[in-house]
Amino acid sequence: MSAMKIKKGDTVVVIAGKDKGKDGKVISVNTKDNTVIVDNVNMVTKHTKPSAANQNGGIVQKEAPLHISNVMLLADGKPTRVGFRMDGDKKVRFAKKTGKAID
Repeated sequence: MSAMKIKKGDTVVVIAGKDKGKDGKVISVNTKDNTVIVDNVNMVTKHTKPSAANQNGGIVQKEAPLHISNVMLLADGKPTRVGFRMDGDKKVRFAKKTGKAID
């Protein structure tokens, strides 16, 4: 399997779906399902039962996963594709639009 081009903490913009055009920070990446959760994007309403952790239960707004193909990395405020190259003996990500290293 190839390396993931989006990592936790990256700033991304949504390029497809109901939240197209919104941007935010990646909260988590699921490599098994190829999905990401972005802060305040793809919000869904969940109905939760009362539990020990949540005494009241009720209706909760939370982020749902987006497929990784529906987000694009923001580098210098512009969406860009991500590539990999060797920098000495280290593999680094770079922005294809600018050619600058991301990490």
